[in-house]
Formats: sequence, C-alpha cells, structure tokens
Amino acid sequence: MSDRSADSIPSPETGTRDPELFRKEPFSFVRRGNRLQGRRARAWERNADRYVIEPERKQTDTSVAEDQQLDLQQTFERTAPLIVEIGTGLGECIANAAKDDAERNYLAVEVYRPGLAQLMLKVESFGLQNVRAIQANAPEVLDVMLPASSADEIWIFFSDPWHKTRHHKRRLIKTEFLDKVARVLKPGGTLRLATDWSNYAEQMRELLEAHPQFTNQHPGNLAGEHSELTRVRREGLEGHDSEPAFTDELGGWAPRFERRILTSFESKALKAGRRVFDLAYTRN
Repeated sequence: MSDRSADSIPSPETGTRDPELFRKEPFSFVRRGNRLQGRRARAWERNADRYVIEPERKQTDTSVAEDQQLDLQQTFERTAPLIVEIGTGLGECIANAAKDDAERNYLAVEVYRPGLAQLMLKVESFGLQNVRAIQANAPEVLDVMLPASSADEIWIFFSDPWHKTRHHKRRLIKTEFLDKVARVLKPGGTLRLATDWSNYAEQMRELLEAHPQFTNQHPGNLAGEHSELTRVRREGLEGHDSEPAFTDELGGWAPRFERRILTSFESKALKAGRRVFDLAYTRN
C-alpha cells in the first residue's frame, strides 16, 4: 500500500531536491515524519541492518545513486522468484503474503520509514526470512536498482489517487512509469494494481490497455451492469454528478486478488462506501 495507507495526514517533503533527477516528474508522494518511537523504534534497531537495504543516495534521503544495482542473490541469500510491492504502507499485505509463500522472495519499496518499521515488527513476529525492504522513490528503484526482467510480479495497491484534477500529474501510474515496470518484469510476469478511486482506476486501465508491453488478463470481465464503475458513475459517488445513462462497456477488471489481504486501509475505504477496483496485466 502507498503512503496514504500508512498515514493519511500529509506533511511537507524534507531534503533538497536534485533538479536533474527530481524536476523531470512531479513527486507521486508527500513526505511524512520519519521519527520512530516505541515498538517501531526497537524493531528497527533489531532488524533494519539485516532486512532493510540502504543504497547510496544521489541527493535526498529517498533517492538512489546511479550505480546502485541490486544483487538479488546476495540480498536474499538465495535465488528464488521475486515479488516487488511498491508502496507497501504498513506492510500488512507483503508480510502476510510472504508468510504463506516461503518459496518466493518479497521486496517492499516504501518511502515512509515508520511503515517499514511496522513491517519489521511483522517480519520478526512471523519469523520471515524471505522479505527485504528499500526506503526509496519507486521510479528510481525500477530505473537503477532492479535488474531488467528480474521480477515475477509487481504489486501496486492503493497508491495515492491525487483525486483533484490539478494533481493528476502526481499520480504514480503514468506511461513513463509503466515503461519502468515493463523493464523490470519478466516476460510473462504480472502487474497487479488496486485502487479505491474510480477515476484513477479508469486512468490505469486506459494507460495499460494502450501500452504495447502489457496484456489484460481479464479482458471484458465485470463489464456493463456487473461493473463497479457503472455503479459509481450512475450513483454519483466520489463527489461527481450522477450519470444515469452511463455503462462501463469495456470492463477488464480483475477479480479481487486472493493474496491481497483486507488491510486496515481497505477496511476503512469499504466502511466509507468506496468501491475497490483490481487490475492484472501480463508483461508481453
């Protein structure tokens, strides 16, 4: 899950931006406090040296120096299929997935240190050996750290929707970002996404349907009267005017991914009456 699943209160970014690296694209996240206290601080002290990868930084404390390619065999102390979760939030999803799937390696990418410290608590509690984490900006991790065709799956669940129109440029899922995902995914690998914001779901679907390196795993699924998008638009949810004649003819929504557990963030979204949209695409 993204930063917003870890802490819904934004705070200003910290650190100095490198204009060559950071001004090409708007940030897709806002920085929150990195101070650790109590159980999280102690979990970090006990586990970060082993489980958290600390790359050399180019400029800010979430950037990555250009020569920091990850040796996955050395990092995980074995060779195994790799699952990458971008925006892991409080680590609920990745920790539970790793606990039930010891045969695969799991890499959490998150900018929010308290969220990673919470993941360290779960790693310790579950006795996990197959989880590692990086505190870094996801596009740089995909560009610099991860080798080409190294990931079997990439998960992006509930990244910040930046729901105001003027902020859409900050959304993580853009064509340029999907190019980076395609570089890291193995041919035949899977990109999984979920969001509780219908406009963002539509944008994700539109970009992925147009991208030459991705194919929808569920073309036409949950279209028409079966589409949550149809319900959202007809009922005028999320602050939009109702469109009684609207029908989602395209569909293509994935069934809920069975290994995406119901997190605290998603539970709150559902209690608030929000719909959740899943998408799954294969790297061609």
